[in-house]
Amino acid sequence: MDDRRLHLGEGARFLEVGLPGQDAGAGEEHHFVVVDIIDGGLYSTTGLPGSGLTQLAALSESLGAVAPVHQEGAPTESSASWVAALGAGLVLLGQRDAAGLQIVQRLGQPAAGRAEVPLRMNDAVADPHGRFWAGAMTYDGDPGDGFLLRLDRNGSIHIMLEDLAIPNGPAFTADGATMYLAETTTGWIRRFPVDPATGDLGPGEKFVHVCEGGPDGMTVDAEGCLWSAVWGGSCLHRYSPAGELLERIEVPVRQPTSIAISSVAPYRAIVTSATQHLDSATRHDGRVITAEVSVGGLPAVSYNRRPQ
Repeated sequence: MDDRRLHLGEGARFLEVGLPGQDAGAGEEHHFVVVDIIDGGLYSTTGLPGSGLTQLAALSESLGAVAPVHQEGAPTESSASWVAALGAGLVLLGQRDAAGLQIVQRLGQPAAGRAEVPLRMNDAVADPHGRFWAGAMTYDGDPGDGFLLRLDRNGSIHIMLEDLAIPNGPAFTADGATMYLAETTTGWIRRFPVDPATGDLGPGEKFVHVCEGGPDGMTVDAEGCLWSAVWGGSCLHRYSPAGELLERIEVPVRQPTSIAISSVAPYRAIVTSATQHLDSATRHDGRVITAEVSVGGLPAVSYNRRPQ
């Protein structure tokens, strides 16, 4: 996208209807968003080569990922346009002034005080039924301390899976009936049935095991296939719903971290990457890279906020 290098890029998402919180017609060409986790940065981009990254927020806490907010009924925080996995918990972000997005409400800090060492929120996404899911981990990815939570539309937070190390994703099928979750340190991507009415998870099953690196950020495309960035593998994997590796796509970064694919033709993918833990960066390590692809993606969905 440009010469900017992210410390720990993540959270690539495609927004089909422009950026939330902006006036109609303003910035509608900026359809992708990404984060720099450790540095707390949120950026938008058109996804076109050389188009650059536009900074939307510079926060003082680590930022795992965001999703747009759709407010049902009369809004109580009318300025809230994003939900974010931030620091040790979840927050709403909104445009308070010309300084950019700011925290307008803290929804809870479920990662605070759970382990002997500090935890931070990691990758997160809204599911097709309007709930928001987020993983948490220690800064060093210690086994057993991580977990996955679900934020319901009424603002309640539920711990769904525990005893994890570095949860990434999750990613959902278009109907929201299936969730994929990567455990980067073990190499496993697991698959869970999801109750559409309650958001409860059924028994998980092992979907695929990645041997050449760690599965990181994921997305499901319009054909129902799962894409995974492979941390340390300099590649992306694309799997059929049956778990068959359909494509292995090499990328010019050593640590790809997430992928998003546009749902509007001509289709384009962007991939985030990281310089974290690298003694020296090669030409594109840490950069957001982009390419044309032949299959469409699924647009990011909103967190459907329904205050009590």
